[in-house]
Amino acid sequence: MLDLLIPSFLRPDSASVQAAKVDAIFIGLLLISSAILLVVIGLVVTFAIRFRRGSAAKRGALPNIVSREFEIGWTAATLFVFVFWWAASIEIGAYSAPKNAIEIHVVGKQWMWKTQGPSGTREINELHVPVGAPVRLLLTSQDVIHAFYVPAFRLKRDALPYQQTETWFQATKTGTYHLLCTEYCGTDHSRMLGRVIVMEPQDYARWLTRQPERDGLADLGERLFSERGCSGCHAAGSKVHAPSLAGIWGQSVPLEGGRTASVDEAYIRDSILQPQRDVVAGYEPIMPSYEGKLSDGEIQALTAYLRHGTDRFDLIGSLNLAPADNICAPGQTPQDGTANQTLRSPALVPGAPVSGETPQ
Repeated sequence: MLDLLIPSFLRPDSASVQAAKVDAIFIGLLLISSAILLVVIGLVVTFAIRFRRGSAAKRGALPNIVSREFEIGWTAATLFVFVFWWAASIEIGAYSAPKNAIEIHVVGKQWMWKTQGPSGTREINELHVPVGAPVRLLLTSQDVIHAFYVPAFRLKRDALPYQQTETWFQATKTGTYHLLCTEYCGTDHSRMLGRVIVMEPQDYARWLTRQPERDGLADLGERLFSERGCSGCHAAGSKVHAPSLAGIWGQSVPLEGGRTASVDEAYIRDSILQPQRDVVAGYEPIMPSYEGKLSDGEIQALTAYLRHGTDRFDLIGSLNLAPADNICAPGQTPQDGTANQTLRSPALVPGAPVSGETPQ
């Protein structure tokens, strides 16, 4: 529909499932608003001519049913019931990521974006994703409020300090797309730029194999769980009377005062930074706060460990690629023993990174 109504040189790039929905909302609201505007203008002009001074048009008070019920009815039907319900339902649904989405952790910092995928791949001001695969973003900020914005995806979500927000997208076209911060965050706000590079699944898998081998978030979280003393209280067999965290993710836990809470990212983060806020029923509030002692990245790693355990997420396997030579997980040797051929990222802007190079 957008292609028919707007010339190509005026159309913004559309490269995600969400972009098509947002464009549909925009066009729908534009058409409805235009129709209402034409009706109002038409009535104003008609009445101005018909009831001009000196005309013989009959004048008098309108019946109550016309002046009250009719006006309330058409306003509610067109504006509140349909327009706002339709637009809001699409926007609310945009925050619910599919269960099979690739999970990417994003940290905003003056003045850069840092990302880490499930395989441990880390990037700064760049994000590589496969086309056609849903990607779930878990965002937080290391200092002030930032806003993760990709215009071609119609995607904007705030990254907040001491909180975790989430959103998701599914790219529909390969290429390189602008990544911006749209929340003023200090002196170099305008320089907080990045790129989202969308690749074919086969190319993305090869790019992954060329990245430096790093532990995933869950592996890092497992080490932190021991190094920071968490296992001394929450591990099985601990002498300290603290709730067990094994298999707790997604469960409903009873709290003091008769309340309950669902164990998710927000609950874990609050329990680490504000342990006195939601005390599990039957336990003493003896846990100290780790605010200022753990970075946002470390909190994300601990959250990933509590969610996934030590199971490794097979990111390449999740892409459902056809069998092919020279594609393997990081740290493994290709089947024919030869190195992968250099493959360029399908970027559309100058200076796109060559696949296999570590982002600077």
